[in-house]
Amino acid sequence: MILRFLMAAFLLAVSPALLADAITGEVQKQATNYTAIIMFVVFIVFTMGITKWAAKRNTSTADYYTAGGSITGFQNGLAIAGDFMSAASFLGISALVYTSGYDGLIYSIGFLVGWPIILFLMAERLRNLGKFTFSDVASYRLGQTQIRLLSAFGSLIVVAFYLIAQMVGAGKLIQLLFGLDYYVAVVLVGVLMVMYVLFGGMLATTWVQIIKAVLLLSGASFMAIMVMKSVGFDFGSLFAEAVKIHEKGAQIMSPGGLVSDPISAISLGLALMFGTAGLPHILMRFFTVSDAKEARKSVFYATGFIGYFYILTFIIGFGAILLVSTNPDFKDVTGAIVGGTNMVAIHLASAVGGNLFLGFISAVAFATILAVVAGLTLAGASAVSHDLYACVIKQGKAREEDEMRVTKLTTLTLGVVAILLGIIFEKQNIAFMVGLAFSIAASCNFPVLFLSMYWKGLSTRGALFGGSLGLFTALLLTIISPTVWVDVFGYAEAIFPYKYPALFSMAAAFIGIWFFSVTDKSKRAGEERERFFAQFVRSQTGLGATGAVAH
Repeated sequence: MILRFLMAAFLLAVSPALLADAITGEVQKQATNYTAIIMFVVFIVFTMGITKWAAKRNTSTADYYTAGGSITGFQNGLAIAGDFMSAASFLGISALVYTSGYDGLIYSIGFLVGWPIILFLMAERLRNLGKFTFSDVASYRLGQTQIRLLSAFGSLIVVAFYLIAQMVGAGKLIQLLFGLDYYVAVVLVGVLMVMYVLFGGMLATTWVQIIKAVLLLSGASFMAIMVMKSVGFDFGSLFAEAVKIHEKGAQIMSPGGLVSDPISAISLGLALMFGTAGLPHILMRFFTVSDAKEARKSVFYATGFIGYFYILTFIIGFGAILLVSTNPDFKDVTGAIVGGTNMVAIHLASAVGGNLFLGFISAVAFATILAVVAGLTLAGASAVSHDLYACVIKQGKAREEDEMRVTKLTTLTLGVVAILLGIIFEKQNIAFMVGLAFSIAASCNFPVLFLSMYWKGLSTRGALFGGSLGLFTALLLTIISPTVWVDVFGYAEAIFPYKYPALFSMAAAFIGIWFFSVTDKSKRAGEERERFFAQFVRSQTGLGATGAVAH
């Protein structure tokens, strides 16, 4: 079974608050799960075959970064869902529903609401304006050097925080399945990650994410069906029985337990909604399809898959109340859930499907991490090789083979860095990292990207100063918040009273961008505003202002 520490790493993208509790638990020794090992090995062998197949088709930077635009809308939607439906969502939201009932849905709703924003406001324009990364769009009519530096810096910070969480979680899982030393496990994960990205590029990464999405949706569907079967497929009975059993009683059917004050609720909601629209590994996926129509299809399918998945986690959470909390096999001598409440989804897998299904879910959890890590690594490598090297250092005149060489060197470097970070943060409270990643994405990447597409008055100076202000405000407020100042540094009281900084850092970013843009009366700013019409035409049609095909 998977330990409490592993659950803590998985929960990074869902609940920093619960994570702080989970991560303080003492790691327990569990028996090796040979079923999970076999399934894990099968997954690795199969995906390595895909990587070899994809490597033969990577003949250019376009093939490597975006699979040559050959991915269909349905495939890309499934891959996006695979990239977004993390083990944290599966295990974390189920645990939140188990402990708090309906309140557990606050995170899933927040994540889900971000997708219509991408669908209606960004997907089509991203595909028409960009080539490889979202920096192509943000810098379309602005200063290439300044905006690409800011975008690449924001992207690399987001990637780094996500990689830490995934490396720690994957390392712990491999340690348990194989009985390996943690450090050896982290190195193994890092090597697999590098191989996927180094040789297979976006094509291999896409198919790894598609396979993982199918496995996760299948496993979660089976769990939900078995839960509903236990109550005669009657939702009324499911909720009524849960109320009778749960220690909070009818309170689990009422809101307000997890986020009680309105400032925290708004700030958390903003981070979840707009952070999604600023994640570099998600935005990069819109350049893998052939045109804007397929980009819209991608978001449509992804939203459907992700929404369905969150419905399943809701059923799984209530099912765990019925089938896990009442089973003494899943409790220790004190009556507490073995490994903590964050393990309820894993226990439920055992309850409804036995050791075989438990092994399957454990292997899927690891496949989930590998898929997310591969997408993050590719996004980080493209930020360095395309944005910094090809467009900033070489001023758009880099040879394709040189850019590919930098990409592969960056991938190797990111692999080494990820391994080192996974080792360094093994026993640290890293609860704030993914929350900070979402806040930075919402406070730096999203405002600059959004306003570059929609506001004619935006200037390079405004984007640079405002985006930087949002980034550093998110960093500072997170450090002095209760999540870090109290939980990590040990101070009695936090300087900043709220756990989520997005409300304030996003406001700082938008106000900063507006102020420094409207006060910019330079000739360059005027030229940038004049180029907005040509950008608008291309963003709507995929054609240049004169009618030339954009791509």
